Amino acid sequence: MAKRIAFKVHGKVQGVAFRDFTQRRATSYGVTGFVFNTSDGKVAGEAQGDEEALKKLKADLKVGPRAAHVVKLEIKDIAVKDGEESFDVSV
Repeated sequence: MAKRIAFKVHGKVQGVAFRDFTQRRATSYGVTGFVFNTSDGKVAGEAQGDEEALKKLKADLKVGPRAAHVVKLEIKDIAVKDGEESFDVSV
């Protein structure tokens, strides 16, 4: 059964390829959604997939790519969206 989460990552997460990292990992797990940089220096997005895939993605978001330094990860469950087919990087 699909679930959907909204996430926000705090720390040194911009300018370190965090969005591309998130897209690659999400796609490898079969997760759909999107990720974007916020105006206040965070990375945020939504992800949808089965519980095991989302668990893996959450673990990745807690660490990020090598140059990142994650200090906080906020996650909340939200409503599932129908018709989404990919995980996109938004500008």
